[in-house]
Amino acid sequence: MKLLGSNTSPYVRKVRLALLEKNIPHEYVVDPPTEPGSLVLQVNPLGRSRIPALILDDGFCIFDSPVITEYVDTLNDAPILIPRDDPAAKLRVKRWEALADGIMDSAIVVRNEVLRPAEKQQASTIAMHDTAVSKALQYASELLGQKRWCEGDALTLADLALVSALLYLDLRFAERDWRSAHPNLKAFFERASSRRSVITATTI
Repeated sequence: MKLLGSNTSPYVRKVRLALLEKNIPHEYVVDPPTEPGSLVLQVNPLGRSRIPALILDDGFCIFDSPVITEYVDTLNDAPILIPRDDPAAKLRVKRWEALADGIMDSAIVVRNEVLRPAEKQQASTIAMHDTAVSKALQYASELLGQKRWCEGDALTLADLALVSALLYLDLRFAERDWRSAHPNLKAFFERASSRRSVITATTI
């Protein structure tokens, strides 16, 4: 299978982490949809607005990271990233993913807005999404508490999604001192980012 994406996309990184954690053979192709001739635009009807795209060996294309991660987790049981026998636990993991994706969504809106010429920037949009990130981080911190992992006693998709969101904040908003505000997220991040999968997925 072939994963199409970009090194700066937190959604791509989340999927890469899932593939790497499960040791699933794949080819990662850096293929930003903004580039002329991008394969993403040919295989993904959502085009510029949705990466990554996962092309299976038979040519079938899966798009949108929550759909891809759920499919990837079915390919083997080592490890199981989304609980299968406990509907409540599965719901909690998927809610974590939604929370982390929400952080990414709002952070990207802020990033895109501040890249616009100053006279065209919408201060209200920046403030709204910046506040959304802050509230989501606070919620994540309270939900995590002093636990080692987001759900249960082992790493799950929840952790991969959260570390992807935090990595994106570091990449694009280094001035945001989320570590001081949330020491437990800092400890979680240090634990998660030392994993081989995260090191591999963050090496450009």
